[in-house]
Amino acid sequence: MFKGLREYIDSVFQRDPAARSTLEVLTAYPGVHALALHRVSHRLWSWRLKWLARMLAQLGRWLTGVEIHPAAKIGRRFFIDHGMGVVIGETAEIGDDCTLYHGVTLGGTTWKKEKRHPTLGDNIVVGAGAKILGPIQIGDNARIGSNSVVVKDIPPGATVVGIPGRVVTPRDDSRSKQRAAMAEKLGFDAYGLTPQMPDPVAHAIDLMLDHMHLVDQKLKILSNALGKANIKVNLDLPELDVNNLENSASDTTAGGSGGSPKE
Repeated sequence: MFKGLREYIDSVFQRDPAARSTLEVLTAYPGVHALALHRVSHRLWSWRLKWLARMLAQLGRWLTGVEIHPAAKIGRRFFIDHGMGVVIGETAEIGDDCTLYHGVTLGGTTWKKEKRHPTLGDNIVVGAGAKILGPIQIGDNARIGSNSVVVKDIPPGATVVGIPGRVVTPRDDSRSKQRAAMAEKLGFDAYGLTPQMPDPVAHAIDLMLDHMHLVDQKLKILSNALGKANIKVNLDLPELDVNNLENSASDTTAGGSGGSPKE
């Protein structure tokens, strides 16, 4: 018992740089209190003392702001940081070494009495405010970004952001493995996000720019071919004045803000 408690407290120190002492973790961490009460209520539930289990879970909700159904299955070294507003449903299953931040919901999408809550693998981080809904599978080592809404299965090792949640792929460069090793060494993914996380909007813009570059090259090839055939067609594009883009945008805004256009 004491060995397991020591192991759990050590895992809290690894994931929360604000933790300063064992006494602080045991007395001032609502996520720790919520998990301790759930262990007892889950045991009562397995003994078919369901009303008593629900009342203990309700007491835990009042005291910690964390709502965990007594039937939920939770693995070892599970840590809820901050805790307020976390909801874990009846048929939810959570593996070992998982971390949830405040406002996370592991919810259902049906009223039928069946498996209706998500299953989380091992070593998963779920950022603040994220919602994981339905009987879906979240693979080992996945990261769910803050405020994401996940409604479909997520493969192992994936990073999910957005509403609805979508998997983002890290940029493939020579330093990606080095960065991953350093992140693992630090052992802290703040709210399910990392500085190296790719921006899906920026990635989409990059793809558009690549496409525009290819179109520009094709137009030049086509223009040269038509010129050799003595067909005069002007396919040349005007040069883009990058330096004056900001001034042009401000002039356009000013002209459309109520003043009369210049003659």
